[in-house]
Amino acid sequence: MTKIIFVCFGNICRSPMAEFVMKHLVARAGLEKNFLIESAGCHAAVGTPLSEGTARELKKNNVPFTRRTSKLLTAEDYSRFDYLIGLDRSNVRDMKDICGGDPDKKIFLMMDFAGEHRDVDDPYYTDDYAASYRDILIGCKALLAIAEK
Repeated sequence: MTKIIFVCFGNICRSPMAEFVMKHLVARAGLEKNFLIESAGCHAAVGTPLSEGTARELKKNNVPFTRRTSKLLTAEDYSRFDYLIGLDRSNVRDMKDICGGDPDKKIFLMMDFAGEHRDVDDPYYTDDYAASYRDILIGCKALLAIAEK
């Protein structure tokens, strides 16, 4: 089983969007039994609900989701997951701090899977949930192609 956790700053916008997009892609491929997919934040205000903008964008793109609240990434998550994926470079730095480094090379930047070393912009600040969704979809499709092998 391939275990993936998506990580952003607060776990209310980008990382849950990536979680639900990846779950949707995996389900469409009939591979649900092969994957465990979650999300967390480096600085989550635990218990904060999914952003309304994320919910709207997922609905607009027919991606199923459940209402959830934010949770923090923990050092223990490093041993639980095969892929720990940050949505931007500051998330990756924070993830390495939280996890005590990356000795097994399991921490990645989302868009690196698509061959684009760049951040997924945070719609909390840009209010452009559609742009974040487009990047996340590209990154998740590329990740699925790698992870299902």
